Amino acid sequence: MRLGLGRIFLLAAVILGAVPASAAERVLTLSFGGEPRRVTAEELLARPDAATISIPNDLSYKRAMTYRAVPMLAVIGDAALRDADTIEARASDGFVSQIPAALIRKAAEGGSVPWIAVEDPSAPWPSIKGQSHSAGPFYLVWEHPERSSVGSEQWPFALAVLTAVAHPLQRWPQLAVAEALSQDAPERRGQQSFITNCMPCHRLKGAGEGEIGPDLGQPMNVAEYMTAAGIRAIVRDPKGVRTWPKQQMPGFTAEQIPDGELDALVAYLEHLAKR
Repeated sequence: MRLGLGRIFLLAAVILGAVPASAAERVLTLSFGGEPRRVTAEELLARPDAATISIPNDLSYKRAMTYRAVPMLAVIGDAALRDADTIEARASDGFVSQIPAALIRKAAEGGSVPWIAVEDPSAPWPSIKGQSHSAGPFYLVWEHPERSSVGSEQWPFALAVLTAVAHPLQRWPQLAVAEALSQDAPERRGQQSFITNCMPCHRLKGAGEGEIGPDLGQPMNVAEYMTAAGIRAIVRDPKGVRTWPKQQMPGFTAEQIPDGELDALVAYLEHLAKR
């Protein structure tokens, strides 16, 4: 494929560092059956349903934020979302959240409302605390997250790709607990907690798409070399347990993962260690 002269100059400038890479990557890819669709930030900002929204307690900035954004339901489309089980939200830094499509559909029924916030180059967002970049150019934010119990890992920033996929247990059967367990077994609750809170960064026995943290199931399961108390401690306060360069894992508060759910998560990891 031949490149136009302008594209060649832009590519060369990015490689040489004259133009920030983000300037050449302000594209969101949508894959919901058929050929993937690429939309630019400018196209989203020009949509008639783009609006200014206020998020009183933004998950990433830990304060009130105002964004220009487009409704996620409208961007994906009712037909595409109707048959979807899970929306995989992939960020440019390797974070990959598995968001139940039902959570997004609840917006039409009075639930939490997901928006795709779009960073305007003429009014850039501030850098996230402790990082050298903003949450842009695309950021999935939620109005009234408490209505549908939206988790902290379901606010992916630096969003790059949205894809309709099968449920994680269908894609990666090695994540499943034993069928003999009762439906109310804590291991089952821990399984869902792992999918929601841990899979965005970690894989387990090779299952998952996250690229930020280590695999927690191979070559050894984390429950085989760390005590239950140690796992609980690292979930609550990673830096209080161990440190390493470029440490990115945040701690999960009791509001984000209640103590009972954390116990279930530990039970799940211990269960998989024996399978």
